[in-house]
Amino acid sequence: MVMRRAAVLLIALAADVGLAWLLWQVLEPGGWTAAKLTMAAAFAGTAPWTGLCAANGIIGFVLSVFRPPFPTRLPRRQADRRSLPPTAIAVTVRDEDMARVLPALRRLLHGLDLADAGDGFGVFILSDSQHGTGEERAVASFRAEDRNPARICYRRRPSNIGFKAGNIMDFLDRGARGYELMLTLDADSEMSATAVLRLVRLMQLEPTLAVAQHLTVGLPASSAFPRLFQFGMRAGMRTWATGQAWWQGDEGPYWGHNAVVRIAPFRLHCRLPTLPNGRHILSHDQVEAVLLSAAGWGVRVIPDEEGSWEANPPALPEFLRRETRWLVGNMQYWHLLRLRGLRAMGRWQLIQAILLFAGAPLYLLFLLAAATAAATDAVSAFPARWAFALTAAWLSALYAPKLFGYAEVALSPEKRDRYGGPGRFGVGVGTEIGFTLLLDAVSAVAKTGAILRLALGGRVAWNGQNRADRGVGWGEAIRLLWPQTVVGIMAFGAFAAAGWTATLWAFPLAGGLLVSIPLCVLTADPRIGRWLRERQFAAVPEEFSTAPRGQPAPALALQDSD
Repeated sequence: MVMRRAAVLLIALAADVGLAWLLWQVLEPGGWTAAKLTMAAAFAGTAPWTGLCAANGIIGFVLSVFRPPFPTRLPRRQADRRSLPPTAIAVTVRDEDMARVLPALRRLLHGLDLADAGDGFGVFILSDSQHGTGEERAVASFRAEDRNPARICYRRRPSNIGFKAGNIMDFLDRGARGYELMLTLDADSEMSATAVLRLVRLMQLEPTLAVAQHLTVGLPASSAFPRLFQFGMRAGMRTWATGQAWWQGDEGPYWGHNAVVRIAPFRLHCRLPTLPNGRHILSHDQVEAVLLSAAGWGVRVIPDEEGSWEANPPALPEFLRRETRWLVGNMQYWHLLRLRGLRAMGRWQLIQAILLFAGAPLYLLFLLAAATAAATDAVSAFPARWAFALTAAWLSALYAPKLFGYAEVALSPEKRDRYGGPGRFGVGVGTEIGFTLLLDAVSAVAKTGAILRLALGGRVAWNGQNRADRGVGWGEAIRLLWPQTVVGIMAFGAFAAAGWTATLWAFPLAGGLLVSIPLCVLTADPRIGRWLRERQFAAVPEEFSTAPRGQPAPALALQDSD
């Protein structure tokens, strides 16, 4: 692993050095000003994440194209039901619509029963809801309809102490007796029986593994926002995970759901510490991964996207709220970097999780400093040629996993066909890239605002999530996104003072700020979602295929948003 990690570092450094050279060509003419120095400092702060994106994208692409990734690491032969270790299916819920949660669980149980393996699994619905009466009725009906009601249990805690991590640990302490493994599922999770049995079999074959998980991809969506978001996320995560698994090995991340966990080491090593202020850790999964690795247990991500799904936020407001929750949780990791006994890779995992969000204010600072430099530099003309070259190179490095993921599909006729052929795939790629450029600018302002609130001692609510498709009215969009709009008007006013080339240069980086309000409304409009769906724009492979015989399809019967 030492040589592999050295290769990652060299690729990341090469990418950052090349970008720094381009930045120098942009900033050096006309001499250095405070605005230009600020641009350079902000760029330097984003360099670690940008370099990592480039490295994972390149490595993941090479592995995916020139050899199948990890061909022997995931057992393909059918599991012997008589020898499988007993496994608890733990479904965590908090104020969820059980009509959305239980059908996916029913499909999983049905698939396990068809594979003659269902008796080796127990189902535990672990609730942290404030009011559980409706849940109890729904689960009671769910149990009564099952062929083996005794395998389904429901438990509700009176308070959600320790959040989801506390919910899981309470179950392991009180209700997991007799089980060796645990399949963790969120309220919006879905897995096929085939995928679950393969992971269980893998855990059985490799007793030093504490966590094994597939990639988790988005369920087919009816709303425009999640369709576009998950189309690109799927390509990027596949390449990213393939590259990252190559150099991290069995010291990988844990994403907290759609994973099989070995109960004994998890219960022993994953009792999370409290933060210095006495509060509980919000984003538990990465901490649990590094604690297991520190204790000598393996945490493995298999870059295989078959059979593991989740639902994505139905509209931009829900997406920004989820991003803010994750940001708050990841920023807490600063307090954990000095925990004793962590491995170097474990500390890097925490740093990497911080970098995922910490770059947002630097990105915004770079943009505002560039606008200031463009408006106030009366000495030199706008360096259009170098500026456009820098933007193209920077965005290529930042989005390298996604772009290489698209390239991997484009090079394979079989994979293109899974996306409906080259025409549909190409249209999806172009639409998604434009959408992402707009979305990332909007998200950067929201993340920056959240970081500033945290720095000033504010708190961000960690509430339940709306998972249902809905429209967004203009009033709601204006109340949520007026800061983005104001920042966009100010920035483009400054760029306009420097001329049309500066304005054109800024649009890929900041255009989303100007159109944030209509972007929010239109991507939640049921009519646009229906139009995209009917024409199969940004459609994922599950929309072009049916489930294997004996395996119920995931929630593919898309429902209209209106």
